[in-house]
Amino acid sequence: MKLVECVPNFSEGKDKNIINAITNEIKKVEGVFLLDVDPGEAANRTVVTFIGEPLSVIEAAFNAIKKAQELIDMRKHRGEHPRMGATDVCPLVPVSEITTEEVVELSKKLAKRVGEELGIPVYLYENSALTQERKNLANIRKGEYEGLKDKMRDERWKPDFGPSAFNEKSGATVIGAREFLIAYNVNLNTRDRKLAHEIALNIREQGRAKRDENGKILRDENGKIIRKPGLLKNVKAIGWYIDEYGFAQVSINLTNYHITPLYKVYETVKEEAEKLGLRVIGSELVGLIPLEALKEVGEYYLNMQKRSIALPERDILHFAVLSLGLNQLGNFDIYEKVIEYRIAQPSKLVNMKINNFVDEISRESPAPGGGSVSALAGAIGAALPNMVINLSIGKKGYEGIEQEFMSLGKRFQHFKDNFLRLIDKDTEAFNKLMSAFKSKKDVRKMAVEEATKEATNIPLTTLEIAVKTLEIIMPVARKGNVNSISDAAVGALMCYASAEGAYYNVVINLNSIQDEDFVKTVKEKADSLLNRAKEIKKGILSLIDTKLGI
Repeated sequence: MKLVECVPNFSEGKDKNIINAITNEIKKVEGVFLLDVDPGEAANRTVVTFIGEPLSVIEAAFNAIKKAQELIDMRKHRGEHPRMGATDVCPLVPVSEITTEEVVELSKKLAKRVGEELGIPVYLYENSALTQERKNLANIRKGEYEGLKDKMRDERWKPDFGPSAFNEKSGATVIGAREFLIAYNVNLNTRDRKLAHEIALNIREQGRAKRDENGKILRDENGKIIRKPGLLKNVKAIGWYIDEYGFAQVSINLTNYHITPLYKVYETVKEEAEKLGLRVIGSELVGLIPLEALKEVGEYYLNMQKRSIALPERDILHFAVLSLGLNQLGNFDIYEKVIEYRIAQPSKLVNMKINNFVDEISRESPAPGGGSVSALAGAIGAALPNMVINLSIGKKGYEGIEQEFMSLGKRFQHFKDNFLRLIDKDTEAFNKLMSAFKSKKDVRKMAVEEATKEATNIPLTTLEIAVKTLEIIMPVARKGNVNSISDAAVGALMCYASAEGAYYNVVINLNSIQDEDFVKTVKEKADSLLNRAKEIKKGILSLIDTKLGI
């Protein structure tokens, strides 16, 4: 699922009625989740964080900016934080399954609409900036609201979108795409802030000022400070002492975890701390973190221990939390701290106990039915060969398979998770179809047709994934732990049951669809996939029969 985060900063931190009116505009948009509202009275500024599907986020951002324009008058605004508009800055952040380039285009779409429809001058910054000078927010904001009128007379500071004339009431807004910022603190066994700051100077990208033998800061011919770069790219850091905790921390803003992963930050702080006779005693995550960023931490430390990473996602995240000591200051709940888990809708069927799920199937209601059961069979079919992988890696007699089996294991876990999602999706699709039958007469026929197509595509997806899963069972059966080869056989049988069960669900739905081209295309695809599944299953079982002497 494509996810984009938006963190607009509004120039109002005191009036709760105004803040609530703005955030209500965000809540109204379907597909958007409001994660945090952080007002600051002294700054007279509120930072809002929400996340969702790309187009929904853009709609919510526009509506919030529009409401801020209506309710905030910059002519009356006073606050400690630098600002230049009612909506001062509105960053868009790629979170999952979307590229920075795509988010840049989204930011331009939002900026254009704000400029044209609301008459607010808009500047693009960070990854969206059209010139190098505008990449840095501080450069755009220099002079703030009070200096904006004169600044806009300079041709160099003509807005990227919207009017070039000064908007006295709303000021200007800065919009752009930036990477996800992880706020992260590493805990030290010292109360000495200076030692923590020494580490910060060593690791942060900006580094420290160079000095001569007398300790005087060195400058170039233009008077600019000459710096010794730090060890880590995309890292900002300072050292501080937290009285509440009774120890010092290296406080870090990681501005691009794709370039400098979190485990690299942690390990580098450990190395620098040891040089000063210190020890890292844990760490603290401030705010939320993308799933990918924490998952790669778990995989890194599992690899360091030469352990399999072909594990359930939650197991990998648990290992990441242990490895970074994120539980030191309190319980670290992945369902609250990991973005994708925080916004996930509860799975009604997947979260049932097995006996309750089976009982639900046995009742007179038509859903959950064969489609959900086929998806469940696929999940079990993907889990079993993955178990064989984990029983093979690191075992005597199975050397040399680690890399191949690690890669296969990650794919099995991915397929298993997709099957689990399809259990609920199949039932949801059926329920939508039932709702379509209750539509108004003039739109009922079209609504039923579209809902039936959706109800067909879900088992078709199950069939596709079942075939992909079967395709990678063969190397496990061939090279995996012979003592678990029967599990590979059962996995293949379950995957085939998933494929054939999904096939029957596709066919029965096709009988109710009027679109002949859709029916023809889907039936041909389903036939081809099922034939492929039969062929692969036969090959796997033949190999296993031979190994077992059947």
